[in-house]
Amino acid sequence: MSAGVSRGAGRSGRVAGGGVGAWGGVAVVSGPVLVTGPTGNVGRAVVRALLAEGVPVRAAVKSPEHTVSLLKEMDGDVMPAPLDFLRPETFLPALEGVRGVFLMRPPAIAHVEGVLNAFIDAAATQGVKQVVFLSMAGAETRAWAPHHAVEEHLKRSRLGWTLLRPAFFAQNLGDAYREDIRQDGRLYMPAGHGKVAFVDVRDVGEVAARALLDTSLRNRAFTLTGLEAVTFDEVASVLSEVLGRPIRYVPASVPGYVRHLHQRRLSWGQLGMQTLMHVGLRFGKAEQVDPTLTNLLGRPTRTVRQYIEDHAPLWR
Repeated sequence: MSAGVSRGAGRSGRVAGGGVGAWGGVAVVSGPVLVTGPTGNVGRAVVRALLAEGVPVRAAVKSPEHTVSLLKEMDGDVMPAPLDFLRPETFLPALEGVRGVFLMRPPAIAHVEGVLNAFIDAAATQGVKQVVFLSMAGAETRAWAPHHAVEEHLKRSRLGWTLLRPAFFAQNLGDAYREDIRQDGRLYMPAGHGKVAFVDVRDVGEVAARALLDTSLRNRAFTLTGLEAVTFDEVASVLSEVLGRPIRYVPASVPGYVRHLHQRRLSWGQLGMQTLMHVGLRFGKAEQVDPTLTNLLGRPTRTVRQYIEDHAPLWR
């Protein structure tokens, strides 16, 4: 569990063209930043936050066409960089000249820790100064999780590092649960009556950008949650209110949930991880509220209601 940060994170300056700027007078690292997963929810949020600070972004993609939509919607200096985690020969070219990396687990890749650890080693040889790794809440004590192995490898490397351990994303409502909400008018999962301190990826993106630029956050780990823990019954109530139609929460049994995910055509690996994660919610695995994110942002975190209100068209 990371300690909360006592000071606020108000910006006192911008990083123009990747030059030296400041947050609260703290010097930042110059140069472009490589963002992995730039077309996903968290990666997009990181790209937007970096561009807002005038930082040039290198978007790591398997092929340039994967960034077409990203480049169209982003107003700033974004350049695609071919990177395939299954092809180690792409590592060094993508990392050349980069001063910072936002690293997250690639979906649907086996042996994640081996792949990411090799990428981290390549970053060290290229002179990268800082890696911000999107880990998971509790990774420090979950030796079975690949995130744990990556965290430990980063700590042993000669790179500067920041570990972000977010709790349950509000954006799951618009991704993993979207079709259930749209088609069936329900939230269906084996979470019992557990509470969740939802975190918005937009807030995580802002903090990730800060960690890439603010040297005071180097070699530190942060648990990131929202400021309130709510049940899925409460989330369903907010969805009903915002969408103007009834949305209900249906606590699933584990076998029922497994069948449901199988019908949704999830891989067995994804199915197992999703089931394990949601069963953990029954026992309060995501209910603890941590003030760290609010302190880093210098403002209250976004609530799950704000996320739903801002993205209502997703479920209509």
